[in-house]
Amino acid sequence: MNIEKMTAQMSSKPGFIAALDQSGGSTPGALRLYGIPDSAYSGDAEMFKLMHEMRVRIMTAPAFTGDKIIGAILFEGTMDGQAKGKPVPSYLWDDRGIVPFLKVDKGLETEADGVSLMKPIPGLDALLDRAVGLGVYGTKMRSVVNLPSESGIAAIARQQFEIGAQIAGHGLMPILEPEVSIKSPDKAGAEAILRTELTKGLDALPEGQKVMLKLTIPDVPDFYASLIAHPKIARVVALSGGYTRTDACKRLSANHGMIASFSRALLGDLRVSMSEADFDAKLAEAITEIFGASTVKG
Repeated sequence: MNIEKMTAQMSSKPGFIAALDQSGGSTPGALRLYGIPDSAYSGDAEMFKLMHEMRVRIMTAPAFTGDKIIGAILFEGTMDGQAKGKPVPSYLWDDRGIVPFLKVDKGLETEADGVSLMKPIPGLDALLDRAVGLGVYGTKMRSVVNLPSESGIAAIARQQFEIGAQIAGHGLMPILEPEVSIKSPDKAGAEAILRTELTKGLDALPEGQKVMLKLTIPDVPDFYASLIAHPKIARVVALSGGYTRTDACKRLSANHGMIASFSRALLGDLRVSMSEADFDAKLAEAITEIFGASTVKG
């Protein structure tokens, strides 16, 4: 594991991050989209086995390389699994040139004050130690903003930065993900409050510490330019948030310095029934489109 090379790649190399981190709550929907119905498995073990097989098929496809994909976010079970006989993080970095990240959150609390904070993350230190041992570079954790609530969004930012500091203490790069729902009745208003709170958190970071941000593509192009330029930022990446790939890529193209970290927009056209040739072609098509939106700005 070459931390310096990974850091350089994540800070400046053209490309995007593939989000392969569906967890227990989102896995059934991801499998259904892939063409595997709920009736095809019984229990979590079988479900996650099928999901791992899907992810390995993606990670080992010819187009899934560091040429266009600079990082990949993994579910814990994927991090602990294997691809081509190697631990997944090692396979990604050594064989594909892709920096591995780990999703560490355990889901969302019930909405309160216009936001959904993260649930507690028991055993986080032990998980982070294991991630470091497996060659993981950084982490990701998601919370959600639904309404432009100043107190709620302040609480979201505070929680993200507090846990981010714990993660950084293990030598890992935190990706903070305070997602603004694209269904928010005042998305732009929520984004304005979020930008203010994130700026406060970045300003307060210790010297020498950086974080990444994963944000919903803003309604106003280049709205997060000040965050992208902040000296405590390693990279700002965009989630697709339910937008179609075409719409997400169009919106992303208007935001200079922001790159994609897509899940559904990347994987939505893939089906378990596809031949290897068709599967690889569809994945390559999606990768090329998302890479273009991440690197060529209008």
